[in-house]
Amino acid sequence: MKLKAIDQQVVAVVGASSGIGRETALAFAKQRAKVVVSARSQSGLASLVSEISQFGGEAIAIPADVSVFEQVQKVADKTVEYYGRLDTWVHAAGTAIIAPFEQVTPDEFKRVIDVNLMGQVYGAMAALPHLRREGRGALIHISSVEARRSMPLQSSYSASKHGIEGFLDSLRVELQHEGVPISVTNVMPSVINTPFYNKALTKLGVKPTGVPPYYQPSLVAKAILHVAEHPTRDIIVGDVGRFLDLLQKLSPELTDALLNLIGITGQKTDTIKSESDPNNLFEPIEGYDKTTGDFSDKTIPSFFDWFDFHPAAKWGTVAGLGVLALLATQILQDTTESLK
Repeated sequence: MKLKAIDQQVVAVVGASSGIGRETALAFAKQRAKVVVSARSQSGLASLVSEISQFGGEAIAIPADVSVFEQVQKVADKTVEYYGRLDTWVHAAGTAIIAPFEQVTPDEFKRVIDVNLMGQVYGAMAALPHLRREGRGALIHISSVEARRSMPLQSSYSASKHGIEGFLDSLRVELQHEGVPISVTNVMPSVINTPFYNKALTKLGVKPTGVPPYYQPSLVAKAILHVAEHPTRDIIVGDVGRFLDLLQKLSPELTDALLNLIGITGQKTDTIKSESDPNNLFEPIEGYDKTTGDFSDKTIPSFFDWFDFHPAAKWGTVAGLGVLALLATQILQDTTESLK
């Protein structure tokens, strides 16, 4: 499967008004892709298109609520109508409620599923016919490391992210069986410093936070642009996310114990915030048309992402370590024999 170079692509980014989506749209535009941006916030989209045009990039905006299939389909159709084709679909739209499960109403839980899971499903439904017609392309879905390991106080969000992984695993094999050259990627960020925590509905009594450390959204955008050119099954962004995924595979009980220790208290700040304060669960809110959030002082670099961007070096290192392990085992055996 061969994907086009970024500067030859038409890219739709859904959920682009802030955070990871906005950072990603800017990154595509800076590399001369033609970009279509979508979100509920029309002011956020307008400021984004203006920012892109200021550095000579090319972008148009199509507002949409991803919980409504017809609006998502309009994004895909208008992209093809305006630019003649669609090469890459990036689906980053999301919302959340951070609260104990027993304080979440049925409508609130359903809304998170409608936006985070059904929105992703609608995105694939809308984009696939155009990608098929083009003969190749990429479906890039932004979920979370919570697709692999749920967090307390985020039952609906974690459920939606688990659902995305299950959906994409099924879709990917169907396309492979048909021999359709469309790359399907699940991008799973760790805790990222975006306005997400400002916009989420919370019933904690205080402003929520991710469990530190954080990574900057530019790291996720870099991963998204990489998989837009290099077919990739899935990718976890951020070393802490990789550690959590590994720990969950090795011992779910130990992961439970760790999150019991830090997963609830670690999501609370000292800033008072009421559940009646503005949030984006049902309607967009103004004032967060930016890429980064309030936790830049808690961000750290991530080292192992480099290997995902350089797979030859990654597997070469794995092979080298394997050879060293075999040599060490042989030396140990020889030494043991000589001492007998």
